[in-house]
Amino acid sequence: MSNTGSTPYGTLPTNSPSPTRRPVSLPRLQEMRDRGEKIAMLTAYDATFAAVADAAGIDCILVGDSLGMVCQGLHSTVGVSLETMRYHTESVTRGIRRGRGAAWVIGDLPFGSYHESSEQALRSAAVLMQAGAHMVKLEGGGWTTRTVQFLVERGIPVCAHIGLTPQTVHALGGYRVQGRDAQGTVLKQQAIELAEAGATMLVLEMVPAPLSAEITQALPTCHTIGIGAGVGTAGQVLVMHDMLGINLGKNAKFVRNFMTGSSGVGDAIQRYVAAVKSGEFPVDTEHAWMA
Repeated sequence: MSNTGSTPYGTLPTNSPSPTRRPVSLPRLQEMRDRGEKIAMLTAYDATFAAVADAAGIDCILVGDSLGMVCQGLHSTVGVSLETMRYHTESVTRGIRRGRGAAWVIGDLPFGSYHESSEQALRSAAVLMQAGAHMVKLEGGGWTTRTVQFLVERGIPVCAHIGLTPQTVHALGGYRVQGRDAQGTVLKQQAIELAEAGATMLVLEMVPAPLSAEITQALPTCHTIGIGAGVGTAGQVLVMHDMLGINLGKNAKFVRNFMTGSSGVGDAIQRYVAAVKSGEFPVDTEHAWMA
């Protein structure tokens, strides 16, 4: 009897007890970091794509509020609700159980769901954790440090996010590189404070590659995940629709279309994982900013 099931998107395991992947956990992420293995992360928003990504060997799946743009057709992430994030987090975690059941799931706390107080952040985080997330992500440095500590002290793993923070894109003046000149010192200090508060993962978005590498070296137990931030981070993340070449707009500089030359979605994701693990993607001179 075959132990795989084919879908239009890739091949899923069905009833085979092996081979199996060890589930990704916080200790395993630290093991990967200690031995220099890069962390491969993608977004996913539904059960099928989550299952295909998990079966293809992705380490972490981010249920990102980017779904507002790629799934809902919004112009930014600001309009995404906590209930929407709960729904998609539940869908993704069901898909993980259909795949290899190994990927670490991170749920995005949407705009307005953690800004009022740490107590509000706890209530919002509880919604996503109860939906199946292993970790929650929030944007910003400085003012979020107390919130990160509050959540971590209550047993909720936190991924922070600095640099280009899409929820505050209007305040930043658009989708621009962050951390140039004196602002780089501020970003590095924010990163250190977030790690000291207990964040065990940190997304660096559109931050110059040298600064990202410097921050990564300064944070041995907080795993930096780059997007447009160079190869010197502990891992990489892309929006799945972008790396499959099916987004609704123009690809950002930091995107590579992994569907080109692939036999299907599962193959494209496997190629993405391999490229991240080997350090072949991203290429600083092509997919990042050097200053």
